Amino acid sequence: MTTMNSDSDVKEVVRQRYGEAAKRVTEGAGGGGCGPVSSCCGAAPASIGGSDPITANLYDAVQADAVPDTALLASLGCGNPTALAELQPGETVLDLGSGGGIDVLLSAKRVGPTGVVYGLDMTDEMLALAQENKRKSGLANVHFLKGEIEHIPLPANSVDVVISNCVINLAADKDRVLAEAFRVLKPGGRFAVSDVVVRGEVPAAMRRNMELWIGCVAGALSDRDYLDKLARAGFADAGIEITRTYGVDDTREFLAAQSADLQQLAEQVDGKFASGFIRATKPAGAPATSAAAAKNAASTTSSCCGPSTCCGS
Repeated sequence: MTTMNSDSDVKEVVRQRYGEAAKRVTEGAGGGGCGPVSSCCGAAPASIGGSDPITANLYDAVQADAVPDTALLASLGCGNPTALAELQPGETVLDLGSGGGIDVLLSAKRVGPTGVVYGLDMTDEMLALAQENKRKSGLANVHFLKGEIEHIPLPANSVDVVISNCVINLAADKDRVLAEAFRVLKPGGRFAVSDVVVRGEVPAAMRRNMELWIGCVAGALSDRDYLDKLARAGFADAGIEITRTYGVDDTREFLAAQSADLQQLAEQVDGKFASGFIRATKPAGAPATSAAAAKNAASTTSSCCGPSTCCGS
């Protein structure tokens, strides 16, 4: 069992595993994710009808046909935020942890040519794959940026909607991530992400296991903690809609390649993990940063990003 020693350990293993997943897709070997050997979330290209308990059946056939195959194969999420975020033509959207770009490309189609969609990712291999998927899609209103979700390289009050697909649970400093999401949202802007949440106590052994952090589970917040953190960041009207609950059979499948000790925990966590759609809004009269976000502003790059400026395209 690989244990979690520090925030930097989590980040580096996430970066490594996402890079490996991108390489497998690029080389034609399929995706990787929540499961024995990879990152969050997808043991195979399971977004349509696959067997992985977290990633299966997230995108319908129409959505799959709307993006390059390599974008679908690289889908490592636990939900479909683009289907639930109610995106409108002309909006500016930011996807935190955009991976191979599937949710960015689907969002770009929803907001249309008058809208803009940014995808933010820290992994070079995923960014390269996303850029290739952008080229294949022919979409001009898409821009992929390199960076960490704890330090979003966009100005304050610049985004209408923040989406994310099973990535925030991987961040060790979730308060900072939420404060940054609040900062970049315009007053009245929407936070609309898919994530794994916990309902009940989780064995400490699962929380300590690095492989399970990278597989979306050990780093997941409880539903109550998620809502509390959103409130502290300054958000209003926060709520969680459970979209899929994982039973004991799902847990056994997820733990299949783990140690025997961890596999024995399956019955203890029956029904305690779920995918949910988390919504919140930045109040219309809110300042650019809440008290929580203000603590992070000094070390956050927030002055340059646009389609043709310093952060890439």
